[in-house]
Amino acid sequence: MTGGRRGVAVAALVVALAAGGTLIARGPGGGGGPQRPPGRLSAAAAWPRAPIVTVDPAMPDGPLFTPALFLDTTTAIGTAPTPSGAQVRLVLRSGDAAPRELRRVPLDDNPQFEAFAVAGDDIVWAESGDGHPVRIWQARRTGGAARLLTSDTGEAVFNGTQYDLVVADGRVHWAAAGRAGGKTTEIRSVALAGGPVAVRTEPGQWSQTAWPWLADDTENRLRNTATGRDAEIATAGPNQVTCSPVWCRVMVLSGDGLARIDLMHPDGSARRRIAGGGAQAAVNDVAVLDRFEILAEPGPDTDLTGTAALLVYDIATGNTVVVAAAADGAFSRGGMLWWSTGDDDTIAWHALDLRTA
Repeated sequence: MTGGRRGVAVAALVVALAAGGTLIARGPGGGGGPQRPPGRLSAAAAWPRAPIVTVDPAMPDGPLFTPALFLDTTTAIGTAPTPSGAQVRLVLRSGDAAPRELRRVPLDDNPQFEAFAVAGDDIVWAESGDGHPVRIWQARRTGGAARLLTSDTGEAVFNGTQYDLVVADGRVHWAAAGRAGGKTTEIRSVALAGGPVAVRTEPGQWSQTAWPWLADDTENRLRNTATGRDAEIATAGPNQVTCSPVWCRVMVLSGDGLARIDLMHPDGSARRRIAGGGAQAAVNDVAVLDRFEILAEPGPDTDLTGTAALLVYDIATGNTVVVAAAADGAFSRGGMLWWSTGDDDTIAWHALDLRTA
């Protein structure tokens, strides 16, 4: 999956590919060996109330828009260079309305828009560039100028998930590397109204997941920050496990590499095989909306084209749904899934609202 061809791109997730193999979907049962695959469905057949919408990336003044976050199938936040190419704009686009510029920064600053979150009318994002650290900004979806909330972000750590920034209890939360040689993590937060940054230090290496939980993949545990309770993750064998509080993605390894992909609850229950060794996770987040595991399946021309089939395993039905035959990148936040197709001259973006599936 190549992204540099689009110029200034928002930092986002890239579909992970592996050569060869075939995806094998399994039913939703929790044990008793492999079940008969229920077969593949098109997105239209599986989710008739969730149409795929195609978005023209061209801005009214010419440059191409690269989405960083879809709020719905017709509303997105992303970047576009100015016509001169000297600056980069962070833009809110909604349907046929004129694009609204949220920020404009010089291209020479190498700007990066690294994480986004939306809560009600509030849009927040992390922004960095040459010469200044990560800063947290906020804007209102309904209008008004963007505001700098804080530049006191510590050594912010973003893992390319929808939980890199979390808005909860009127505050924006993020994780930062601690000051004890990597042995601690700082959970930082600032009020949406601005003000001083609060810092809570947690021993260990943690990342944010669904609020109020943290995940520690090195120790295979979850921590509820509201109660202080830890939950151990059931693991066995040569597996790579990534968890949310509800589901874990288990990459089952063999001597030849990836053998298959399973899903299970953190306590090990309801485990089921969802894919063979030829598939890969298409996004870092596990089980979007606690229901959809997003997968990529390379084909014979993947090494040449950089594209792969984009598939979604529906936990509720056990079906594997074909979303796109050849997608170049897959991204997901807040129940929205989007991807691109085409090349430099014919690029188009497509969005699917899984909340309506």
